[in-house]
Amino acid sequence: MLPSKTHPTGILITALYGSISLAAAVGSTDSFDVLDYVDPLIGTANGGHVFPGATLPFGMAKAVADTVGENQAGFAYDTTVVTGFSHMHDSGTGGSPSLGNFPIFAQPSCPNDDINQCKWQLNDRAVVWKRDSAKARPGYFSISLANGVQAEMTTTNRSALYRFTFDGASSESLSPVVLVDLIDLPQSRTNGFADVDSSNGRLTGNGTFNPSFGIGSYDLHFCVDFKGAELRDTGVWTKNRANTTRKTVSLRADGTNSPDTLSAGTFARFHAPKDNTILARVGVSFMNVKQACANAEREQPNFDFDGTRSAAEDAWRKKLSVVSVDADGVSKDLQTVFWSGAYRSLISPQDYTGENPLWESDEPYYDSYYCIWDSYRSIHPLLTLVDPLSQSLMMRSLLDIYRHEGYLPDCRMSLCKGYTQGGSNADVLMADAYLKKVDGIDWDTAYEAVVKDAEVEPANWNVEGRGGLQSWKSLGYIPTDDYDPYGVGTHTRSISRTVEYAYNDFCIAEMAKGMGKQADYEKYTTRSGNWAHMFKEDQKSSINGADTNFTGFLQPRYTNGTWGYQDPIFCSPLLNFTSCYLNPSGHETYEGSSWLYTFYAPHDMGALIKTLGGAEQFTSRLEFLHESGLLYVGDEQAFLTVFQFHYSGRPALSAKYSHFYIPSQFNTTTAGIAGNDDSGAMGSFVMLSMMGLWPVPGQDVYLITPPYFKEVSIKNAVTGKTATIRNVNFDANYKSIFIQSAKLNGEAWSKNWLTHDFFTQGGVLELELGLTESKWGTQTEDLPPSLSNYHK
Repeated sequence: MLPSKTHPTGILITALYGSISLAAAVGSTDSFDVLDYVDPLIGTANGGHVFPGATLPFGMAKAVADTVGENQAGFAYDTTVVTGFSHMHDSGTGGSPSLGNFPIFAQPSCPNDDINQCKWQLNDRAVVWKRDSAKARPGYFSISLANGVQAEMTTTNRSALYRFTFDGASSESLSPVVLVDLIDLPQSRTNGFADVDSSNGRLTGNGTFNPSFGIGSYDLHFCVDFKGAELRDTGVWTKNRANTTRKTVSLRADGTNSPDTLSAGTFARFHAPKDNTILARVGVSFMNVKQACANAEREQPNFDFDGTRSAAEDAWRKKLSVVSVDADGVSKDLQTVFWSGAYRSLISPQDYTGENPLWESDEPYYDSYYCIWDSYRSIHPLLTLVDPLSQSLMMRSLLDIYRHEGYLPDCRMSLCKGYTQGGSNADVLMADAYLKKVDGIDWDTAYEAVVKDAEVEPANWNVEGRGGLQSWKSLGYIPTDDYDPYGVGTHTRSISRTVEYAYNDFCIAEMAKGMGKQADYEKYTTRSGNWAHMFKEDQKSSINGADTNFTGFLQPRYTNGTWGYQDPIFCSPLLNFTSCYLNPSGHETYEGSSWLYTFYAPHDMGALIKTLGGAEQFTSRLEFLHESGLLYVGDEQAFLTVFQFHYSGRPALSAKYSHFYIPSQFNTTTAGIAGNDDSGAMGSFVMLSMMGLWPVPGQDVYLITPPYFKEVSIKNAVTGKTATIRNVNFDANYKSIFIQSAKLNGEAWSKNWLTHDFFTQGGVLELELGLTESKWGTQTEDLPPSLSNYHK
């Protein structure tokens, strides 16, 4: 999604490992606990927007402290104050904050024991959090506040459990107050209602909110119960006034109660707890308050904080256990980069099965696809490798959305349609799953859905399907002056939409071929070549007036076939980087330059390489992209370019540039990812790169580079078979990173790519490494598949 770095121009990278101490080598031991190498705080500063709080894998409940600042995921490390603790979040998103509904907040007591001297409104109650007190581990988050409150939190699937410990020095005067606020992080609430049960302090309510990157609204419900102290009184609050006689508060969308000027809620006040600790259990539901309470009661009947935390940790250990590495000689920091990336890749999409009020279905329902434009490139291909069962559930969920809403989503959150950023990229996910034989999917419906994307323009193609289909079919490209009477959408991104539509059609062709639909295969294969219609062969490019010496780039084109102009470096870190977003003036490429998009034809690299002047010229141009500062690896379109040297017969350079970015742009600091994480996209880039396997999404192709470990093994959850990639002559200083030869199950293997069968059937890929580039994987017959032949 949207890059959020405030200084994206710091991209001129020196491929040094100085930021990570290679001397602190940690090898495999019997006492290894993978969670010791997961740091959820990585990426919580400098616009990374990583959610560092407590969650289960793909869990709906996500608890963390909410801070003031760039708080898209609730907590950001480069902030100073906390305003509450909320129970649902998204991770890594750009744009505006997401979720963060119904925060609770604890105060040790009210000044002078006057309920109206407590702080109620969000900005008034903000409290400084103690530096270095934020602690995060899978399934757990804690933080200490300047008001004497330590807050700890853990979660189950649909509920959060908080443990508030109050400073013991003031225990005699303790009369803790815990409030709930009818607000969310983006302050989008319209309607809201809250109630408190004066007999037990139970706080319940609901609200209507807007999604952070889409259209429509959603209703959410909560239920808070307490344990650990005797109830003193209860009430409601509005603005900065509280009332102990009223037990309900209602806010309506009448133009006077916008959440940024007026919020409200309920509270419970307690006598001093004997051990200075109060537990707060919060259930959440999209269905109703009753289900929110039932979720909490079913999942956490005993308010067992330590038991819930332990169960969450075990869930994470199990989820991560399918991958194992021999890390002998590898620094603890690099291991932490790897496992933290793996962890972040398993946070979203979120399992909302049973929590969808929009339709009745026996199919799974997943949400928080932020966005498929980001996640199709690495997150879902990674899940197909390490968690194919979850990937199957997610694909089934997408198809159920199609059945009930008419189109596959390109982005979806909070039960709402999200904005489409480029093509209909769920088509790529379906083809990827089809080619890799992901189980349990209704392929007839999947094919029907992707064909509808290609053939039927929706009324609002801002949020589903494709726009400009008439031009696409008649002209073979999306013109910059496109006239489209068939639907409504933002008329920008003509270049990037063209190349994405072309690849979407290729993916449909692959499905058609496998399903025996020959006419469709030929039609969509032909349409997949439309990327070339935007290539202006005499277009030059310069940087600061100096010619780059490369000619031929994708350019805007008008309906009459004449050419427009967009500087090829425009929307790169070198020129107007933040000018190509999803808005009416967002220009002809999306979150990237023509320089970048000119490399995007992964289905027909033979033709692309020929178009760009042959293998040697292609390699030189791709190296220039990485060396010149034109590329921002914090946006997902950059990922494939790191490994595209495989197609020009230079796989050694893919290994070189993988190490160019890791660890220079990915490290163990709180700012240790290249861009916002986009629901784990950056994490999946790290994990796949360090495993030495780059999947080309929508194809049964994995590009081979050496893993960052002596050995990596992946156990397939469906077949039970294990695939192992083993380095011979492994060098933990990463100087010997070039493959000299390879063996697959004992037989010589010269291809620089693999298919998914290796991971479902198991086996051993052995890579002999050396200090210099070799001839391995360089011959025409060794290159990955291409629609057109490669030319020597």
